[in-house]
Amino acid sequence: MAEIEQRLRYRLLTGPDDSVFCERVSAALAEGYVLHGPPTLTFDGERVIAGQAVVLPEPPRPNTVEV
Repeated sequence: MAEIEQRLRYRLLTGPDDSVFCERVSAALAEGYVLHGPPTLTFDGERVIAGQAVVLPEPPRPNTVEV
């Protein structure tokens, strides 16, 4: 039976603030994720660490009204 890939709806990408980190964010965007909030930066004593949250857009839900 084929394995169904289930993607996480929310991901927090972190890593050194370099081109590799930017490539990871770009890859997530190409996979259909969208940015969620601003990026964050911190310093670990040696280098700058970046973080960016990404989410999969939620498909529209049908309008249902309970009576």
